[in-house]
Amino acid sequence: MTHVQHFTYGGFTPVIAYLMSFIGSLLGLQCTARARASEGRSRAAWLALAAVSIGGTGIWVMHFIAMLGFTVTGMEIRYDVPLTLLSALIAILVVGVGVFLVGFGGGRASVVLPAGLVTGLGIASMHYTGMMAMDMHGDISYDPLIVLLSVLIAVVAATAALWFTMRVSGHTATTGAALLMGVAVSGMHYTGMAAMRVRAAQASGEPSGATAADFLTPLLIGVSTVAVALLVIVSVFPGEEEMVYMALLEKRARRRGPRPAVPEKKADQAPSWFSERPPKS
Repeated sequence: MTHVQHFTYGGFTPVIAYLMSFIGSLLGLQCTARARASEGRSRAAWLALAAVSIGGTGIWVMHFIAMLGFTVTGMEIRYDVPLTLLSALIAILVVGVGVFLVGFGGGRASVVLPAGLVTGLGIASMHYTGMMAMDMHGDISYDPLIVLLSVLIAVVAATAALWFTMRVSGHTATTGAALLMGVAVSGMHYTGMAAMRVRAAQASGEPSGATAADFLTPLLIGVSTVAVALLVIVSVFPGEEEMVYMALLEKRARRRGPRPAVPEKKADQAPSWFSERPPKS
């Protein structure tokens, strides 16, 4: 069995990966909080932003940064670009399915549990699709029990995350929930990686695909752009409490209806009582 190293650069990659998971989860929860105070298209837009933040930054980017620390002794690792991009798309789509289900269906257990199951299975699919994208001179196999455990962690983590999106409000609670989501996502990733076994195979030329370093620059640019854009959007728009208050004021104004118009008097028009006084004899 070939030696597999998950922490080639020590604690650097897991710490950065966790930090990205935390940031993505935090921005995503900020978006879902605003979605709760919105309706119709506005709610859908906030939920879509949450899916990009949680699924793209919080899950997929965490996964890929963690993979930068993955090496196999004596083997060069390349990545199939279409499959790698497909794994990113899967992460965003499955989180989108989950947040839209609970965003429009409510926080009842009958909605959150099925949504968590679908989202968790999708996250596990994202992880193992990313693993399929690796090309090396080795035969890859997985321990089925550890794989099952990683899927279970993904489902539980996804269910908890969706519950957070419907319940958590306030800066302190949101930050705490994002910290827990980062732990869950990182735990699922490294559990799935622990299931991996690599056995050396006969080399037949260089493996095809891109190196992890080839993804690094586009990844940094993309993540920075998305994170800054989301941060600006979240900062510019009012928070959940302000949105609820503004909506309440708007409803009250609609109930009262428009006030009757008061006719304006001309500046040079004399008062009616003056015109009605009898003329002097």
